[in-house]
Amino acid sequence: MRRTTRLFEIIQLLRAARRPLTADALAETLEVARRTIYRDIASLQAISVPIHGEAGIGYVMRAGYDLPPLMLTVEEVEALAVALSLLARTGDSGLREAAGTLQGKIAGVLPREARRPIEAPSLHVSPWGAAAPAGVDLGLVRRAIRDERKLAIAYADEAGRQTRRTVLPVAVIYYVEVTAIAAWCELRQAFRHFRADRIRACSLLDADFHGRGAALRTAWSAERGGVPGP
Repeated sequence: MRRTTRLFEIIQLLRAARRPLTADALAETLEVARRTIYRDIASLQAISVPIHGEAGIGYVMRAGYDLPPLMLTVEEVEALAVALSLLARTGDSGLREAAGTLQGKIAGVLPREARRPIEAPSLHVSPWGAAAPAGVDLGLVRRAIRDERKLAIAYADEAGRQTRRTVLPVAVIYYVEVTAIAAWCELRQAFRHFRADRIRACSLLDADFHGRGAALRTAWSAERGGVPGP
């Protein structure tokens, strides 16, 4: 988690808390060390965020403190509400959960009159879409792309024939009915698209391809003519 994101999370947790939160509790929730929380709290206090703490009791935020409102038009809020709802159709459970928490955070900092498209929506999205794949955690794939780590996959083709591949993932493509993973395949020495619903197993390898991700994505995009295909 990036530091700016963590600072925002600390503010949100303290705003929502009904009792003081200890550094240990914050550290456990955010999955960081207690000393990191101490540094983050000090940084927030240095920019006049009204956080008060006492040893052995915990931290509290002064009542009435709020983040500056987001300046969004009604159409921008509606676009956001629809976009977050559409994530449920990707079959990516991690993105679906993130969409729910993001929606709450955005509603919490919007002016009251601008929250209606989120709190009382008039625009709805059908839940029909790609099913969540059974053999691969798409969150793990997204992590491998971010960290430029290789993946080991067991893959079955349309006829059911299985192979084991080591791949360098570069993108995830969310189609209406299926999700595909674009990757450089070491077995074929070429870019390949692997349907997530045909991946039987997937694991993160210690091997990496640090510094090559951007170039690989450029080459993949150029090969596809800039339009991701199945």
